[in-house]
Amino acid sequence: MSDTSSAAATPDTPLAGLLAALGLTETPYGLFYTDTAPTEGFAPDPGPALSLELERQGQVDWGAVWGHFSCVMGKLWLARKKGAAAWFDAEHYGCPGGSFYLGFHAPQLDFITCYISTGIPGTPVAGERYLPSPASARRFFTEIAPRPAPARYCVLKPVSQFGDGETPENVIFFARGEVLTGLSTLAAFVTDDFEIVAAPFGAGCGYIATWPFYYQSQGRARAVLGCGDPSARKYMLPDEMTFTVPYALYQQFLARWPESFLPTKTWEVVKKKIARSQEAWKE
Repeated sequence: MSDTSSAAATPDTPLAGLLAALGLTETPYGLFYTDTAPTEGFAPDPGPALSLELERQGQVDWGAVWGHFSCVMGKLWLARKKGAAAWFDAEHYGCPGGSFYLGFHAPQLDFITCYISTGIPGTPVAGERYLPSPASARRFFTEIAPRPAPARYCVLKPVSQFGDGETPENVIFFARGEVLTGLSTLAAFVTDDFEIVAAPFGAGCGYIATWPFYYQSQGRARAVLGCGDPSARKYMLPDEMTFTVPYALYQQFLARWPESFLPTKTWEVVKKKIARSQEAWKE
């Protein structure tokens, strides 16, 4: 996917230097929460209220939930095509899983514990079979415990579009294997942490929001490799993954990449493979 934002086209910006060194053409996205209503961008249609209490009282309108279903990664995919923003809130959530992962409701719904695991016997809900049982799914949702949304809206947009007074909490790169090699090694270089990159189980939106916030809450900020979510792969380019870092780590990338392996002849060889990949995919 080619870059449509100005930063990557401006050779004298720190971000442009990093992207050129990596051989990456798409500007990363920043994720942040705000109480200021977005004036543009892609968002799901409004959906009914969600909570475990409402579900157990039989008051969740599932017809309306599925009638307005929209994946977080799907809206982000549309935004990436235009170099635009995607945003969500407790009403415009699109997906019950996404609403949970972005911090708009908790605990997770019983239906979702069945849906991502073995399904509901005697119903058409066969389950995605991503976890071995609803109990396993409930344990996962309990352990990861997404941070409650700190403001009304969750917004994702290219980091080049952040204005004064706006700072992303997480920065999300979209890349294939060769560039991911560079990002992972650069993360180890700037942190001197041999286990800085994590690749946990999760949903596509969990990799860019829930897991990074979880690691930060544990006192160890980490880079998170996604998207190992089969359901979200339709919204990624072939072989493409996400690589999400806290903003502070992103700033280290911008400042310290010239000290790393990226300017070396070794990386120049890798960049030739990146160029061949881009040519093969007509990017």
